[in-house]
Amino acid sequence: MSEAFYTDKAKVRAAFERAAHSYDGAAVLQREVSDRMAERLDVIKNAPLMILDAGSGTGYGAAELRRRYPAARVIELDIAASMLKASKAKQQEGAGFFGRLMGRAQPWQACADIEALPLADASVDMVWSNLAIQWLNEPDGVFAEFRRVLKPDGLLMFSTLGPDTLFELRAAFAGQDSATHVNHFIDMHDLGDVLVRNGFALPVMDMEKIVLTYGRVRDVMQDLKSIGAHNVTAGRKAGLTGKHFWQRVEAAYEAYRRDGSLPATYEVVYGHAWRGEPKAKAGHLPDGRQVIEFKKS
Repeated sequence: MSEAFYTDKAKVRAAFERAAHSYDGAAVLQREVSDRMAERLDVIKNAPLMILDAGSGTGYGAAELRRRYPAARVIELDIAASMLKASKAKQQEGAGFFGRLMGRAQPWQACADIEALPLADASVDMVWSNLAIQWLNEPDGVFAEFRRVLKPDGLLMFSTLGPDTLFELRAAFAGQDSATHVNHFIDMHDLGDVLVRNGFALPVMDMEKIVLTYGRVRDVMQDLKSIGAHNVTAGRKAGLTGKHFWQRVEAAYEAYRRDGSLPATYEVVYGHAWRGEPKAKAGHLPDGRQVIEFKKS
């Protein structure tokens, strides 16, 4: 990925901090993808007792995980504290007075970076991550962290965005200036390679395209802003863009209008894999210790 398209993590955090109050009203895609991820759990025989929701947002996925695995402890982790506060408020509201009194509305939460998880090695049975890792520039670090905190034979299940995401918006911006306006995302096959490289076994990857429709280009941009997903690339334009610039972008986007609506296409990539055990080198045990044989003379 070109460095011009690298995301600024501080700006990612700030964007999601600001978006917490508007997130649930605009996160249609995030909820739909979370539901489709959960359906995939139906065919996976797994009974986790400790689950990490990495990039938990306002808690939609965590709520489904608690419903599906009532005996499990779900740890909500997000880079934005305001997202975690919004999730906690919803849980407390749903628990009612007696639930709060008994402490049932006190979720386990951590405000942290998914590339530096504040968890012990081999401490969770499942890592669940819905539409979070697309904000990272290099996936090796986060997959290494996911593997580190997973127990042996633990499950990683994630979704992210592929390179065809928002291609209409990217094309509308193309040629208007030299700045970057739309984030770039990593190809599904490359992600599969990264999983194997970082010690995951039996990776399964698939992809589908989900198209949301809008009345105006500004509605597309407003939705992205409401969920904290607007442009945070290093090559973004500094300062404001002018009226004529936006008129040209809108005119270019209008070429995609069909049946009275403007499409916004999302290439959604799903993946799951199991924590594999490192292969022992010849003459070594799996933990790296050398085997020394003594032969009788």
